Amino acid sequence: LKNIAKEGDRLFTRASKRNFETVRSVRDDVKFHEEAGIIAVGEIELDVEGDVAIVTGGSSDVPIAEEAAVTLEELGYSVERLYDVGVAGIHRLLPNLQELRESDVVIVAAGMDGTLPGIVSGMIGTPVVGIPTSVGYGTAREGRSALETMLNSCATGLAVVNIDNGYGAAAFVHHILKDD
Repeated sequence: LKNIAKEGDRLFTRASKRNFETVRSVRDDVKFHEEAGIIAVGEIELDVEGDVAIVTGGSSDVPIAEEAAVTLEELGYSVERLYDVGVAGIHRLLPNLQELRESDVVIVAAGMDGTLPGIVSGMIGTPVVGIPTSVGYGTAREGRSALETMLNSCATGLAVVNIDNGYGAAAFVHHILKDD
């Protein structure tokens, strides 16, 4: 990590506090986003625009959502968070539909049965990126049930990344929004 951190501005994902201390020993311009597990070294300066909403089904999905949110913020995007609004409490989602429609892209992280991304996609008409999370119990199967539900959704405009891949969702959104 020390050698890589010396090379320039970058992000490290799935990082620990110990990793942060290692990087901080060679760079002063470093931030640790503990909940997201991201170390940001330097300032990544991109000329980007875009508003991204990030939604979670439950509070257990937040660390994966934060991985996406922090990545996008470090790249220069505006991020709005709407957490713990899953199908078990969908009344918390409904008042926020207009805000979701006004976003350029929406990321939805959900575990258990993984139905929230399809529901959101069907209600807003904005591109949605689903992140199945490995939270859940019973037949959730470490996120595989959520993944399969998202992949089988008939809602148009829904793309799906792999289980717990908040960074991958952010990278996909960046490819959608960046101006070549």
